[in-house]
Amino acid sequence: MVLPPPSSRPSPGAPGRRAVLLGTAAWCVATAACSSGGKPSPAAASTGTGSRTPSTASPAGSASSSGSPSVSASPPDVLPRAVPWRPGPGEIEPAAKLAAVRLVEALGTWPAGKGGREAAAARVAELGVSDALAAQLAQESGSLAPSADAAVVRVIDAQYGGILPDTASVLVVCDQPTLTGSSVHHGGTTVDVRLSRDSGGWAVTSLHPAAPGPAAALDSAAREVLAQSRIELPPASVADIRSGAVHDSALRAMLQLAGTYRLSVSVVRSGHPLDVFGTDRPSDHPLGRAFDVWRIDGRPVVDPATSRSLITSFMRAAAAAGSYNVGGPVRLTGGATANQFFSDDTHHDHVHVGFSS
Repeated sequence: MVLPPPSSRPSPGAPGRRAVLLGTAAWCVATAACSSGGKPSPAAASTGTGSRTPSTASPAGSASSSGSPSVSASPPDVLPRAVPWRPGPGEIEPAAKLAAVRLVEALGTWPAGKGGREAAAARVAELGVSDALAAQLAQESGSLAPSADAAVVRVIDAQYGGILPDTASVLVVCDQPTLTGSSVHHGGTTVDVRLSRDSGGWAVTSLHPAAPGPAAALDSAAREVLAQSRIELPPASVADIRSGAVHDSALRAMLQLAGTYRLSVSVVRSGHPLDVFGTDRPSDHPLGRAFDVWRIDGRPVVDPATSRSLITSFMRAAAAAGSYNVGGPVRLTGGATANQFFSDDTHHDHVHVGFSS
């Protein structure tokens, strides 16, 4: 189911003043107003938790399964309502994820006439960011800022690309319908949001949005994955597969796993850190040799209510499908090698499935 070269190597940035604060209720209401005629809806202003919006969209410019942008003619007020993402139970450092997500929502959601980098910087500054950092983040918005009259970001998932005591990478996986004239384009992206923590809390320091490459001729494995209804792919991952840069080892494993499980993929290639976070070791993701799964059979990996046996059976099935490096919230034993299974804070919210070739 359809719900590129990797982004440039991230460089550390100084946070300036605290970039994004946890108290963002005003922004939540404002985003709801963007697509509801100026009146926030009760749902958008609620304080419920665990809100994640599944994607049925394709990435802007190249993401439908047929290779063409998904476009529909619509009156100018039919973009879906913005629904602010909120962390559910089981999260480690939810404040870091909230800071990252609120920044992405601010940059990627705007009403008619409020596009462009200057307006984006102004929205970011409203979150408590210094003018200089707001301008920098607007400049770095990349695929999060497509040319359009209006746009709405709806976060599919926010997972860690890495979490250490004072630094973090949060991968914000987005659906982003846009309006141009009277046509709605269904797109989206994934943004690697870098943060640091000081006495004031978590602050966004830089952004590294996915930069999918052009579509290429596809082999049978790629076509099968794109057509498989039991594999949910966000927009950037669809574009990754359509680029032809994802190895057959990963694609065939997805198909094998889909024979038993419904898997919701969060990240394949683009939008992921180039190196394993906190190290100088290249990650398998930008090489097209890994994918992450945030939900199994409709149950989020991060949710404590999700059966541990479901997660562990999926991890073992991933190893049986050829993965040499399976990470998740549970540390398993009995792998073919000493390092086949691993667990850490970064992988408490998803299952990583990596391949050596």
